[in-house]
Amino acid sequence: MTGITASGRRGIAAVVLLTAGLVAGCSSDGKGAPAWTAEPGTSPATGPASGSAGPSATASAGATSTAGATAAAWKVFSDPAKTVSFELPQDWIAQAVDPDKGTLPGAVKVEVKDAEGTYLATLQTGLPDTNAAGCAAPARKPYVVVSSVPVELPHSGGQGTIDPHVVFRVIQGYRYFGSYGITNLVGGADSKACQLQNVVKGLAGKGNYSFSDVRSLKAFAPDEKVAPAKAFDTLDQAAGYVNKGSEFANVQRMLMSLEIKN
Repeated sequence: MTGITASGRRGIAAVVLLTAGLVAGCSSDGKGAPAWTAEPGTSPATGPASGSAGPSATASAGATSTAGATAAAWKVFSDPAKTVSFELPQDWIAQAVDPDKGTLPGAVKVEVKDAEGTYLATLQTGLPDTNAAGCAAPARKPYVVVSSVPVELPHSGGQGTIDPHVVFRVIQGYRYFGSYGITNLVGGADSKACQLQNVVKGLAGKGNYSFSDVRSLKAFAPDEKVAPAKAFDTLDQAAGYVNKGSEFANVQRMLMSLEIKN
């Protein structure tokens, strides 16, 4: 694949070679390089998870022993109508903005930035159902669920859904592109997809909702803007962002704290 480094190819090869281990349920010993396994991810705040937001392997790379620390002081954001609330670090900024066009009446949109004003995530409720774009088999790209932690939130079930999870997933293009968010939509068959949606299918009449850096993650072209999604040269770098960095630890705790009143 054009643009993929030799180390990147080795990372994908490792996923393939460990397929037999997935069935056996082998797991990481919590040390060294990430082991790409089917074991659930680990949350710095909640410990081992109980599932993954898609059919792909999960990277569990010592999240318990090397996870980034979360902020010492936290506050709670709630919209004026008290329909949504979540925690965020004391020095982060949560600002209500106009909801997207086409959202349902009463929809809420909140943008979250860090203390320096750098964008981190958007909470958007009242999203209408949208038909997934066509995805030809040659266009589907391998993806990996690096972290997946279940969270209790209102949602609808049905074909192609699971219980909601806070996830960090990486899809392979000319680099490895990563994104965090909450979803109950299965990523794609055979650990391949054209897009990974950070969307929860909401209760009937309430619309869907998203709390993520980007609502839909794809393998970007070299001339496309990647931010606010992440880009990594290797899978190990993606695992390091999740398992060692304080930014993801804070974001994950924020996403996990979301409450939606119905």
